[in-house]
Amino acid sequence: MIPVHAAVTQATLVNYSLVAIYSSMFIYALAFIFFTYDLAWRVSEARQLAAAPAVEVVAAKRAGQLTTKTALLDRPGPVPPGFEVAAATKVKRSLSARLGMVFTVMAWLLHVGGTVFRGLAAGRVPWANMFEFTLTATAIIIGVFLVIQFWQDLQFLGAYVTGFVLVFLGVATINFYVDVIPLPPALQSYWLVIHVFVASLGTGFYGLGAGLSVVQLIQARREARGLGPVRAVPTAEKLEALAYRLIVVGFVFWTFTLIAGSIWAEHAWGRYWGWDTKEVWTFIVWVIFAGYIHARATRGWRGSRSATLAIIGFSAVLFNFTIVNLYFHGLHSYSGL
Repeated sequence: MIPVHAAVTQATLVNYSLVAIYSSMFIYALAFIFFTYDLAWRVSEARQLAAAPAVEVVAAKRAGQLTTKTALLDRPGPVPPGFEVAAATKVKRSLSARLGMVFTVMAWLLHVGGTVFRGLAAGRVPWANMFEFTLTATAIIIGVFLVIQFWQDLQFLGAYVTGFVLVFLGVATINFYVDVIPLPPALQSYWLVIHVFVASLGTGFYGLGAGLSVVQLIQARREARGLGPVRAVPTAEKLEALAYRLIVVGFVFWTFTLIAGSIWAEHAWGRYWGWDTKEVWTFIVWVIFAGYIHARATRGWRGSRSATLAIIGFSAVLFNFTIVNLYFHGLHSYSGL
């Protein structure tokens, strides 16, 4: 029988967890708004530049503020209306991106705090069911996004990342929420920590790679139509190279996920591989991304073909997490609780 004070402590920790999670969702929504506003300005500037192809824009920093000069090439008359981008517009856009990042960090800290409180309430790692795994996986995705900022500016993906996490947290808290329950026997292993954590890392890198691939397709289409790339966003070629690097890292983690899962399966069920639905789909994801890496490295796949394959691979990851967990029965059915 659980002592009264222990039950109260567990209930309090669960409440702390929920308050932190709901608070993080609200702040993620604010971050999404600011990132979307910033992205809208980027697209708007690209349209203005595309509307005046005979205008050369030279940007220079003066007195700490970005100013814009325009000079007509072989074309008399005034600068087309609305073409010049005022310094105030640049400041607004930059401020909106910075606010988006600030709110993302704040929301992520609350998000991680809510996940930790859930783990303390359960007395174990908080990824034994769909609700808990969603909390952990989305926190890791945001964490990967923030860490990469130290090497590569990915603020233009802010709306995609925060929107994705906000949707999944909302679905998890509404449809997947369960009270704290003991672990099934198969999950009472240190391999749970290793296997699920590494799988979450792989999902984070795959998700960012897929997001870059979507932007790559948009940039390539604009460039093909002569509209010019979205401002302050890398070219399609650079986006493809960055997506490839992230997916390679994700593939390493996913490979270790398969290996760790097989070892764990041998400990729990006495076999390394049993053609369980979850195992099969995890392997399918591995095959898709192995094909992506091989085709790009040896077959010269570039452009839309590699981007499409990366998006298909991440779609398979989401299918594995949602449809397979919820509607396919097998030894991993506990993950759909």
